[in-house]
Amino acid sequence: MRFAISPHIEKVHFPPISEVKGWLAGRSFPLDKPLVDLCQAVPDYAPPAELTAHLKPLLDDPLTSKYSPDEGLPEVREAVCAWYLRVYGAAPDPGQLCLTIGASQAFWLAMTVLCREGDEVVVQTPYYFDHAMGLDMMGVRSLYALFDEASGGLPDVEVIRGLITEKTRAILLVTPSNPTGAVTPPVVLRQLFELARERGIALVLDETYNAFIEAPPHALFSDPDWGDHLVQLASFGKTFALTGYRAGALVASERFIHHALKAQDSMAVCQPRITQQAVRYGAEHLDDWVAANRRMMQRRHDRFRAEFIRPGNPFTLAASGGFFAWVRHPFAGRTGRQVARQLADSANLICLPGEVFGPGMEGYLRLAFGNIREDEIPAAVERFRQFNL
Repeated sequence: MRFAISPHIEKVHFPPISEVKGWLAGRSFPLDKPLVDLCQAVPDYAPPAELTAHLKPLLDDPLTSKYSPDEGLPEVREAVCAWYLRVYGAAPDPGQLCLTIGASQAFWLAMTVLCREGDEVVVQTPYYFDHAMGLDMMGVRSLYALFDEASGGLPDVEVIRGLITEKTRAILLVTPSNPTGAVTPPVVLRQLFELARERGIALVLDETYNAFIEAPPHALFSDPDWGDHLVQLASFGKTFALTGYRAGALVASERFIHHALKAQDSMAVCQPRITQQAVRYGAEHLDDWVAANRRMMQRRHDRFRAEFIRPGNPFTLAASGGFFAWVRHPFAGRTGRQVARQLADSANLICLPGEVFGPGMEGYLRLAFGNIREDEIPAAVERFRQFNL
């Protein structure tokens, strides 16, 4: 008799990006119809040469191969907090920051501190699939605030209020949204923060794409008691094109970080020193470079949106922004997975099916702009216009 697998993980779907890219195994693509990859939101540009040059001599330093403090090097956390002050107008203290192996590990730390099996988290749909997968694996119940296409997928504070029960430990929100790209306005974030304060729970904000919006994302860090009800999941992988470095952070009260470090020590110990030094360099030197890439990604988005909404496209743009477009497909009775698979097979275009982002999302697809240059966008959109099952 074989050993048993946890029933929680048994019901979790396979990583969607791995599934979709697996559809391409063994395939080659003709020069006149190359693969269009709208699957993964990874910047297609490299980190700047000066960052790489800065890191090279550090590899010769034996200290670079050593552990750091679990929460990260003090000088790196100070540099990150200074970056927050410039971006948000207010900043956490270094003691309110733990550097993590990407925002994904920050999420696991946050949920480990907040929840136990049987607890609940209010989740806005469409959600980031890794979050739902993680909650399912932990045996934490998700309470879904359902997607409203008319609002562009923005959260409704009263809907969320109505979902909270005595077992609810957090409201979980991604802004800018992955998968829709929608940016939750600061006034709504303040309302959700006040709701969390009222109900004695946490507002957990995943702000992985915060560097790709112009205005300060919110002013919550200026509240003297922000740490009582706010937990932020951060990523510098997208900001500084360091996705493979796994450069994330958990931002919360010192009390919260104290408990998170118990899980950090048993999970990853610390973020690699080379990653920390890359993040420090980026935080101290790359504001202009980040701003230029933000403008470039906005141009990609604007070009894609303009092309996609021209008359004659059977697909409908339901929401978009930054790295993403959330698209409704026209094939009633077909799932997003079926449509995405056919797009891969016949149009040489890969994207993610809507159902991996929440219940009732089978009519949608997620498109990501990270791997497509601006001049390639018209031809890519034309494949949607010509597509038919």
